[in-house]
This record gives sequence, structure tokens and C-alpha cells, in this order.
Amino acid sequence: MIPMKPPLPPAVPEVVAAAVESLTSRLRRKLDAAIESYAALPVAELDGILRIRCGEDAEVTLTPGPSGALTGPEQAVCDCLLAPRCVHRAAILSACPVAEPQAADDTGCTEEEPPPADEPAAAEGSFVQGAPVTEAPAGPTRAQVTAATGLRAAASAVLAAGVPAAGAVPQAELLRAAHTARLAGLHRAEAAALRVVRGLRAARARKDGPGLAGLVADLRELLLTTHRLASADPDPALVGTARRAYRAGGALKVFGVCREPVLSATGYGGVVTHLVTEDGRWFSVADVKPGGLARARAAGTAPVALGSGALDHAGLARGGLLISGATVSPEGRLGSGKGVKGTSLDGLPWTSGPLAGLFGRPVREAVADRLAVPPEAPGDALIGCDLVVLGAAGQGLLARELHPDVPQDGPLVRLLPAHPHPDLAHAANFAQLAARPGIRVRVIGRLDPDRAATLRPLAVGPVPDTEATLRLPADWLDRADLGYDRLGGTHFPPPDALPPVEGLIGAPADPLADSPLWRMRRLVELAVAGGRRAVAEPARDGDRRGSSLALRRGGFATMADLATALTAEADRRTRDVFGRLHDADADSDRYALVWLSAAVHLTGAERALVRATW
Repeated sequence: MIPMKPPLPPAVPEVVAAAVESLTSRLRRKLDAAIESYAALPVAELDGILRIRCGEDAEVTLTPGPSGALTGPEQAVCDCLLAPRCVHRAAILSACPVAEPQAADDTGCTEEEPPPADEPAAAEGSFVQGAPVTEAPAGPTRAQVTAATGLRAAASAVLAAGVPAAGAVPQAELLRAAHTARLAGLHRAEAAALRVVRGLRAARARKDGPGLAGLVADLRELLLTTHRLASADPDPALVGTARRAYRAGGALKVFGVCREPVLSATGYGGVVTHLVTEDGRWFSVADVKPGGLARARAAGTAPVALGSGALDHAGLARGGLLISGATVSPEGRLGSGKGVKGTSLDGLPWTSGPLAGLFGRPVREAVADRLAVPPEAPGDALIGCDLVVLGAAGQGLLARELHPDVPQDGPLVRLLPAHPHPDLAHAANFAQLAARPGIRVRVIGRLDPDRAATLRPLAVGPVPDTEATLRLPADWLDRADLGYDRLGGTHFPPPDALPPVEGLIGAPADPLADSPLWRMRRLVELAVAGGRRAVAEPARDGDRRGSSLALRRGGFATMADLATALTAEADRRTRDVFGRLHDADADSDRYALVWLSAAVHLTGAERALVRATW
């Protein structure tokens, strides 16, 4: 068996940025090729120290700190003659994953934990279960406005360059600006910038990650946040927090609803167990750390770091907990400080107590409540409903709601796996359900706000008072966690117990995909994938108004105007007093603002269409 190559440790943004900035212009031009070459080199590890031989006369040594990350320039050393201003050291550091901001602290705080990878921090001034946490500041300080302006300029340059040209140097400039934003206390903007860098690296390396749509969303979030901060917008949510500020929650009595595996593109894995109180408030307990897939699978049965530790996540998902001295983050995450004590309770089935209330109203009403909440608001309340499975649709399922107040020909609901990784149980369980059209299932899931009438189920259970439903073991307490429990033949009714499915011929039309908005989506994504010059090509080919006319005919007049403005701005070139053309990227801020207007308007229009599909 070939031994596995030790992974490179994460490096904090300022260390990477400083290494790239120290290079001469000649070496910077060689950096991207060096990164691609050195990333494939073998890595030798001994006692936590990693060594990479970059040639006959160059070896880079990495010595991570207690957090496992490279947090200082002295932890990355090269023995070549040009060191430390050498391409070997800068390339290896640029190949390292981007560390979370809290890695630089090297602390083990339990009451204020860093958010899991790819999760935005909650905003100051938000609410914990309906009670105000802190008073919001009047607005950003002068230092924060300056930092936001610099970060916006770096992000605008990345947008103008596009993925192919946004190599190590533009990324380092973005990392430097992100570090400056962190020092100024702009944690939300910093987190968005780090996600953009990760997305750029994944796109350039063609690795699995959030994809182009995810990169577009992160860049839109970064430009919108920094633009508002640079304009001195007083909204406290724009600043964010560095850590989850856990505060006293008193005594709590919570009951498990379900658990879900967490697997991020940055190498984090674990589990989140969702809980609900007797009065319907949502809480959660998380165990997310570096480790990837193996840790995500193992964490499902790991002890809960809350109270005595005698309960694991599998037991908590089907049990209860009486907590004294609870600490709670703004988004409802329960802390595990020394003063927190927990006593195990018997769990409740989904048919009794507060859990039964999750299925008491039509899903359309629950979705309307969730869509009315701003995307950046803390909290993650799940949605419950009873459905009849109609059949498979790609990697997902099609279903209709079962509710006394909903007609039999109500809108279709699309179900997609909460996580697509094949080694998690989601895909196998979806295949089992798809093979049994007509089966009734009770579903707890998360709304997908970017897709038409779509839920991502986390757990399923039997529908009461019917034979055509699941038959789960008694110790499962009438539910199966789709990411961990695997459904088999004994969990399903016999085929003759399933009524025939009628009224579905092929997959239904998707109003979001079939609307003319796909033209605007393509233009917005092209700007990120190909850069400013790619967007300008239709204007140079005489097709500037092609997409605009199609959008206008479809009733999207404002969208058509924005499409025209974006292509025109992409092709706009100014001249100096001598008539010479300026560099197209020199005025990237104005171009980025036009792109941002188009991206924000597109997102709003898509959300409105999604709302209409329910």
C-alpha cells in the first residue's frame, strides 16, 4: 500500500501575503507555475515538522504551532540562498490551505468558540431566542471604513481578472486586505474574503468545492458588505463577530430532533444535533473539527461535550437533556463551559409534545416564515412536513404534501440530499425511497432558498395512521437520520401496501430554470469565471442587446437594463489627456459596482420566484 501524503498545514492569511509580497516582480510571474509544481511534491513528516524538497538546493521546512496552523513567518523556512524572499517558500505557503482567523490565537476557549469552516459569524446586536444581546454601535469607525475600502478594491481586482487570472498574487492582495479588515474588527468581511480565496483556489485547481455558483455568492457577499461599510452604513450586522459570543441561557429542557453530518470543503468534519424546547425554540450541539469524512462519520456516535459526557450524539438525537447553567450563542448553539451541567432525559417521538407541533401546519406557511428572515440572520430552524414520494428526479425525489388543508394536487416538493458525498448515507437512503413510489414519510429538513420548492431532508419517520409508511425499530424512536442511519428492506412496507401514484408524467417544469433569468445568471457567472474581458466580448461582437432583449420580452425590464449596463461597462475604456487607453482593470471599482447591482438584483428575483413555487 502506498503511504498517504501528509497534508500541508493551514497558513494564516498574513503569513501567506507577506511571503508573496516579498518576491521580486520576476519571481511573482513564476509563482503560479511553482505552486502547481510544488503541490505535487512528496512531503516528509517527523515529529510534526514537515519538509518539502523543492530542488537540489532548496528544502522548505514547516513547523506548525499548537493550533496546527502556520501562524508566524518563522514557522516556514527555506534553506536556499534567496530565502526568505524566495519562490520556494512563497509557493509552498500559497499551496497551504487558508487557516481560520482564530488559528492565530492558539487558544482553547470553550465559551467563545470559532465558527465551523465556511460558516459566517453571527452579527453583533442580534438576538438570542428573542432577547437582545448587545447594543449596536452607531456605525463603522474611520479605520473600519478605510479597511473596507481596501478590501473592496482587492475584491474588485479579483472580479475584473476572473478565475484564470486571479492567481497567487491577486489572492495574496486579497488575503492582506482581509487581515487588515480583521485588525479593524470587520469579521464578516474577512470571513467572506477567505471564502473567496478558497473558492478561487478550488476553481483554478478544478477541485471539489462550492463550485462557480458558490464563488459567485461569496464574491457578491464580499463586495456588498465592503461597499456598504465603505459607505459608512451603520447596520451592525455588517461588522460581524470573531467568535460566537456565548452568553448565559439559564436552565433549559431540550429534546433531540435529529443529527446531521458536517463535511466542509476545507477539511472540517463532525456532527450537529438539532434540539427543540417545550415551547418550540431551536438549539443545537455541534462537534466540528479538522478531520474530513472520517471524522464526520465517527462524530455521529461521539460523546456530547455537554454536562457529564455520558450521552453521545446518536442518543441525544433521540433523547432529551435537562441543562443547568446553559450558555448559548446568538444562533442557538449550546456551549460546553465548565459551569454547564446536563442530565439525560427520555426522548419524545415526533408525534408528541413540541415535536408534534412541527407538523401541525402546511409547509407553505413554514417556508414563508423562513423566507421572510434575512439570509444573514442567525438561527437555523428546520421544517417538518408529511409527504408522499412520487418518484426519482435526478439525484433527488419528487413528492407531494399530505395535509388536511392542502389539496391532493398541491405543488410538488423536490427533495435533495443534504450532502452529496457518496460515502455518507444520504444517497443510499434516497435510492431506497425512490424505489418505492407511493410511500408516505414524515420529513424534517432544511429549506433550500435557491431552488424551486426544494427541501433537504435530514431525517425521516413514519406518517401516523397509515400502512404505506416506514416501519422503523423501536430503539430508533420513529425516525432515521438520513446522514447516518441506513434504511433497508425491513424498514419498508410490502409492495402491495403502497397505493399507486397518479398524476405525474416525467419531471415537472422548474419555473426558476425555465425563466429568462438564466441569461442573467450566465452573464453574472461569466464575469467571475472569465473576467471583465469575457463579459465585454458580446459587446464587441455586436450582441450587446441579445440577452437584454430576451429578458425584456420575459418581463424583466430592470434586469435587461442591468445586463446592458454590465456589458457596456465591461467594454468601456477611458483615455488619458494624450488619448492613450487606460488599462481596463484600472477602473475595476466602477465595473465591480455594476456587476454587484446585477448580482444582487438577480438574487432577489430568483428568491421571489422560489417563494412563488411554494
